[in-house]
Amino acid sequence: MMVIGYARVSTEVQSLAAQLTQLQAANCTKIFREKVSGARTDRKQLAALIKELSKGDVVLVTRLDRLARSTRDLLNVLAAIAEKGAGFKSLGDAWADTTTAHGRLMLTVLGGLAEFERELIRARTGEGRERAKARGVVLGRKPKLTKHQQREAIARRDAGEVLTKIARSYNVSHSTISRL
Repeated sequence: MMVIGYARVSTEVQSLAAQLTQLQAANCTKIFREKVSGARTDRKQLAALIKELSKGDVVLVTRLDRLARSTRDLLNVLAAIAEKGAGFKSLGDAWADTTTAHGRLMLTVLGGLAEFERELIRARTGEGRERAKARGVVLGRKPKLTKHQQREAIARRDAGEVLTKIARSYNVSHSTISRL
């Protein structure tokens, strides 16, 4: 069993020193560190940490916000850690400890609340879309070609002109013309 630390700051000018001191004091065997925004899901060092995990290891952070920016992201990262058979602890958030039954309960409740919130947002968004459609609002991106240009491009295509040539003349991709 190893205790593996993860330290993160958002910008290059910020320092990892305080986090590293706390993680070293907590007897971390190894510490992964990176300077990247927590909003990014493609954090290389976090991915490397998860890849290296073995059954019984514990991932340790100084605070929850060092691991994830949102509840959804936190739950995804914790699921990846759990899939490896490892646990998770936060020094600053005693309740966030998947190595105990109470910690797992708290994170399960948090996961349920996040899922509930996501469903509410999805329902409100869907209702808003339906109301907009009823008012005649056309959703999505504006077409790159006017109706006249579309008819003209179709006629040129039907006449045997090459799609890429037609597309170039309208400054669009050939796939835009082929979808017509």
